[in-house]
Amino acid sequence: MMRKRLSFLFALSLIVPSLPSSASATTDQSKLILIKTITGEISPKSVQASNNGLISAHNMMYRHSVTIYDAETMELKSTIPDSVELSKFGYKKYSGLYKGAPVEGAYSPDGQYLYFTNYAMYGKGFNKEGTDTCSPASGFDNSYLSRIDLERNEIDAVYPVGSVPKVVKVTPDNKYILVSNWCSYTVTIISVETQKSVKSIKIGRYPRGISISSDSRFAYVAEMGGNRIHRINLEDFSVEYIPIGSNPRAIELSPDNSTLYATLNISGKVIAWDLAANKAIKSVSTGKAARSLAISSDGSSLFVVNFRSGTLSKVRTSDMKVIQNVKVCSEPIGVTYDSATSRTWVACYGGSIKVFANQ
Repeated sequence: MMRKRLSFLFALSLIVPSLPSSASATTDQSKLILIKTITGEISPKSVQASNNGLISAHNMMYRHSVTIYDAETMELKSTIPDSVELSKFGYKKYSGLYKGAPVEGAYSPDGQYLYFTNYAMYGKGFNKEGTDTCSPASGFDNSYLSRIDLERNEIDAVYPVGSVPKVVKVTPDNKYILVSNWCSYTVTIISVETQKSVKSIKIGRYPRGISISSDSRFAYVAEMGGNRIHRINLEDFSVEYIPIGSNPRAIELSPDNSTLYATLNISGKVIAWDLAANKAIKSVSTGKAARSLAISSDGSSLFVVNFRSGTLSKVRTSDMKVIQNVKVCSEPIGVTYDSATSRTWVACYGGSIKVFANQ
């Protein structure tokens, strides 16, 4: 009788295979495993996941392009030049073709568009390109934000912003686009409905990272040349401050919006900040020049690239401990997490992208 029962159970297991033991595991219970290195005509400053099938790389003035990859197959889908005819978008004082320099990107919530910032514009009328050390008094050229229509894979809109724009984010309700302007010391807020700038908010030296609450009420902006995060109320544009620590660069919110995470660039640390109590929870050293930051969709893991150490660190958010350090490349500069595939993509300044599975 026992033998018959075991035979029945074995046969049943062939029909209905058991779920893998990791089916309910959180991301912090997995390990980073390199599964692909992407090369080609790229010099990625950053990478960004759409979380609905696409990954984009933004290739600065070195390649004048945005490259878009299939998140599942990791194959190149399209290469989109950053060149635009500004006059076709209503900027009549500019004639001819203008090149950009893609820095960072953000997808619209509906997945229809990809916005990317241009470090500078190149062409007649643009004569004073910005630098990494600057102020509003430097008089550097203002630049533009570009929008790619992802169905046609071409730029279909441009928006004037400040000097040396860096990070761009779109509010989850698709109401506003926010751009941090490194040399203007401002954040530009653009209305999606009117396609016009509605507000410019002063930040201070070197605005960088942006994160937006899931209810679209608050935007958090890092003042990298200082020691605080600016909390912007997107209903009335009032501002409060979070004394996060010196040189905050990249920031991410936990899925429940209760905790803010930030890289502190010079100290090489990542800090967790309790937003309700308005105090630090804990910080951890990850490597030299902790730079870009991404968070897993379940909120259990942070992914940090350490520019001078050449490493990718995986940090468990429950106790802010580094649970894995991976040597990536000489200068890892950007990172993103794709929720659909549970993969972490790393941009290497030298001209490659590393894709890691979380297994």
